[in-house]
Amino acid sequence: MIAAIRPATEADLPTITAIYGDAVTTTTASFETEPPTLDEMARRFVTLRDAGFPYLAAVHDGTVVGYAYAGAYHQRAAYRSTVEDSIYVARDARGGGIGRALLEALIPACERIDCRTMVAVIAESGSPASAALHARLGFRSVGTLAAVGYKHGRWLDVSLMQRPLGPAHGAPPTRL
Repeated sequence: MIAAIRPATEADLPTITAIYGDAVTTTTASFETEPPTLDEMARRFVTLRDAGFPYLAAVHDGTVVGYAYAGAYHQRAAYRSTVEDSIYVARDARGGGIGRALLEALIPACERIDCRTMVAVIAESGSPASAALHARLGFRSVGTLAAVGYKHGRWLDVSLMQRPLGPAHGAPPTRL
């Protein structure tokens, strides 16, 4: 499935909310246990957008079929150039290359805002495709947190992967 990748807009949020809600209730890709409301998703969107982080939508035949964004990995100042990515694809669009197209667009978008490292936090038992996607795009495994999440009646491990961005650690960051 070929999709156009573009910046997400507030008009996309109802579909984005539905895609995420399905992921929350039926997968372990998110560690949330209750789907957020449209108002909460709008609040999160505005927070990321206003902080200058990329938030992208994949559109096929006029419909949003996936989305991705990057946000602060942690709030402490020394982490200011490290982002964590999030990618969600509608159930009927999975396996068609949408996730890859989103991540391929998200990486340079983060480089343009002088981020130096991207981190992926992946529930191992629930997202083998996500781990494989990240590995294909230059992420390397840096560790596993054992049994740190409990969802759908089982304990879940989390795999941490990371990828350098832009000039990586060759020069001080410009992000404030």
